[in-house]
Amino acid sequence: MSIPTHAEREVAVAVALDLRTFLRLRPRRDARVLVALPSIGVRLGWEAAPLRDLRAALPGDLEESKPPSLEQLDKLREFAGIAHGAPAAESLATLAFLYLYLAISAKYGEVPSMDIVVWSELPTGAGLGSSAAYSVCLAAALLTACGAIGCPLEEGKPTARWTEKELDLINRWAFQGERVIHGNPSGVDNAVGTWGGALQYQSGKITPLKRVPTLRILLTNTKVPRSTKILVAGVKDKLLKFPAIMNPVLDSIDAISHECECVLETMAVNPSLEHYPVLEELFDINQHHLNVIGVGHSSLDQLCQVTALHGLHSKLTGAGGGGCGITLLRPDTPSPVVEAAKRDLITCGFECWETSIGAPGAARVSTSSI
Repeated sequence: MSIPTHAEREVAVAVALDLRTFLRLRPRRDARVLVALPSIGVRLGWEAAPLRDLRAALPGDLEESKPPSLEQLDKLREFAGIAHGAPAAESLATLAFLYLYLAISAKYGEVPSMDIVVWSELPTGAGLGSSAAYSVCLAAALLTACGAIGCPLEEGKPTARWTEKELDLINRWAFQGERVIHGNPSGVDNAVGTWGGALQYQSGKITPLKRVPTLRILLTNTKVPRSTKILVAGVKDKLLKFPAIMNPVLDSIDAISHECECVLETMAVNPSLEHYPVLEELFDINQHHLNVIGVGHSSLDQLCQVTALHGLHSKLTGAGGGGCGITLLRPDTPSPVVEAAKRDLITCGFECWETSIGAPGAARVSTSSI
């Protein structure tokens, strides 16, 4: 979830969803690398030797501090046989894997032959950070496979986390995967995917919130496609036309983000029900402001109206203009109320998940716990 501001000076809060992306890595003995992405219908396979030749032939450096160059990406497209006009999700997932595989093996030593499968509970293309979750999984798996980070899982334990230093390395390489996919991402999605919990984003600086509660939500996908680039351009246009009107609105959104941070950190220490009416009001005010600056959509208005009939409070998440919205659920919200709201949202043609926010980030898990 994010409370977007669309202005560099304002604060945004990003929170991890408890919808997980999983990667299973198994070593192979036949000098091949196989990748399966069943969520988007991709199966890839290469011999290890041509991959080594490709790595040697790529122009420029493969460093986590430098964005992938157009020349490098063109070379990867040529190697993978990606034709002009090929489906974006499949092409970009392939390029991200190839880049991370080659770059990490170039820096830390040969990545062994392997069989990788990646699947996700997150819908793709819905503005929920599915590409960042994919990049985090790839980075963690490849760094572990070549020995750059540890293998923290102890016998008999279902999950384990990497150290802060190792998580930082995972995050830096995941950001490279996001650069392949998105060009110039903010880095928020891969950071919240790596560390989990909640993060503050302001003027390019990402700061984890120290304590974050786990909150129940309904996540709803309106299935309305949107373009972040067009939405941001529209906000900038309004800001240029009506600065005296728009600047106070953006200042108010900034204040909502700060207030939300304070409430979340208080709730982590004292998870009292008295905080929920405050969050609900912040949801409502924020959603109205986001409509004012031009990132709302009739489908999101419908989502808010439907859930309001059940006494629930909703707002858009991500870029807006369609996409997804979230609905806050109090701990004592009766199950029949939640189920009725879900039925009504599905009747509107939307997809619904009951999940939570403030979830943990990247972790190593045992096969038996999946």
